[in-house]
Amino acid sequence: MEPAIYLFFKGNCLEAMSHYAEVLGGEITGVFRNADAPTPENRMPGGDDMVMNMAMKLGSALVMASDNNDEMYDKPQGFRISISPTSLADFDRIYDALAKDATRVEMEPDETFWAERFAMFTDKYGTPWMLMFAGSKAQGASS
Repeated sequence: MEPAIYLFFKGNCLEAMSHYAEVLGGEITGVFRNADAPTPENRMPGGDDMVMNMAMKLGSALVMASDNNDEMYDKPQGFRISISPTSLADFDRIYDALAKDATRVEMEPDETFWAERFAMFTDKYGTPWMLMFAGSKAQGASS
């Protein structure tokens, strides 16, 4: 059994997930919009372009998402999507792309006792992220 991440957006799901796929090297594998519903009863509240469900393959992980209208949308809290880039250069590239216009930066990229570089932020779409490049500080790495 593999867990999947499911994100909710306030009307900008397709834009956000397309951005994530581009930045992280994911592949959008399906998008269902309100306009695709077979009957009006199968639609969610909102216009034809609202995303009912979409999926992105990211490595071996599945990230799914949908739009919510104003009444149904809740700001994400109590979790972060954690990404571990394989190099400092990749960390910087991903951070620059995802943290651009961030709504909040809880921790700027910096060295910690457990990682060569670590950062926490909430992106412009409201998704909370945690990036970590452990490098030489990885558990089990020789000193």
